[in-house]
Amino acid sequence: MPRSSRPSAPRTALAAAIALTAALTACSAPGESDSDTGSGSGPIKIAVVNARSGQLSSLGDWEYKGAKLAIDEWNDKGGINGRKIELKSFDDQGDPTAGTNLARKIDSENYIAMIGTAESAVTIAMAPVLQQAEIPNITSGQSDGLVALKSPFLFLNGPTSTTYDTTLAKYLIQDKGYKKIAMITNNGSFGKGEHDAFAKAAKDLGVTPVTDQVVTTDQKEFSAALTAIRSKKPEVVFIGSEEVEAGLIVKQARELGITVPFAGAAPQGTPVFIDTAGKEAAEGTIVSSPYLSNDISPAAQKFAAAYEAAYDEEAELHGAKAYDGATILLTALKNSDVATGKKLADAIRATHHDGLLGQFRYGPDGVGITRTTIGVIQDGKLVEQK
Repeated sequence: MPRSSRPSAPRTALAAAIALTAALTACSAPGESDSDTGSGSGPIKIAVVNARSGQLSSLGDWEYKGAKLAIDEWNDKGGINGRKIELKSFDDQGDPTAGTNLARKIDSENYIAMIGTAESAVTIAMAPVLQQAEIPNITSGQSDGLVALKSPFLFLNGPTSTTYDTTLAKYLIQDKGYKKIAMITNNGSFGKGEHDAFAKAAKDLGVTPVTDQVVTTDQKEFSAALTAIRSKKPEVVFIGSEEVEAGLIVKQARELGITVPFAGAAPQGTPVFIDTAGKEAAEGTIVSSPYLSNDISPAAQKFAAAYEAAYDEEAELHGAKAYDGATILLTALKNSDVATGKKLADAIRATHHDGLLGQFRYGPDGVGITRTTIGVIQDGKLVEQK
């Protein structure tokens, strides 16, 4: 009798099982697995992505150390449900393309959440990939462009530029009575966010800048922009730029004879800004920040002591932000029994945290804190303005 070409019953069953598995996999949403809580054993993999090289590397260093400090504390107490938390640092070099590639990498390597970046432009570039992969991301960026993405997987561990700059504009215009305000910002995502937020806040208070200078993110020489500012004889200069560039702008402004105070947000409250500008040049800079110093509360003092013991250096805002963000993530993981994907994002949104920066209460926009305080640099230190 000729051999039938029909497969045997066991082979048919095996083929059907393979086909069913493939179909179920194809139908699964990105980032989903058979379980919403992972394997239930082994380390919990969290990525921290930031510039660890280049001009913005100080931001990445601060954020990594703040996140690591929180995770080390949790691991010392047994981790989460007996599982250790594994933190790995990735260098995005401050480059959006490198960041996008890293987003795909951490997805392929099964990291369930990401802390970072501190650079708004990089986070904005990474967000679509992370959203598609359903990987929750807690960022230190502050550009309102982050909120505009409307990603349910993107959370901020600090205020937006609107909060920073509305508080600052009210202080400069209403409290100090300044009417002649000059602006200098860069054309990156952070600078553009600062520019738009401050310009709107000032306009709402009836003030139009006497000059509005925009520089590039990689610029090192600012004499043309600063000469234009000097000619307008402003009472204060708003600066929207990252730490190193802002420091160079202030240093060169003083050399050109501009003596009025500068004012800005988070970057101007950091040691890198003060060191780059020089202590004397930075004196009197007005800063809007949710974390003015390590003495603002007993919790801040405890954090600062632990940070210095771990790293032999003083803590500052970005480390505090990352510590808060990591603590929120770890709390959400514990409360959700180590959920992943959408369930983890929902758990983060449901987490109420009284942190170093204030009370975090996340809304649907991913913003959890909406308050800053005004400080002034005096004798090389940022102190609260009474």
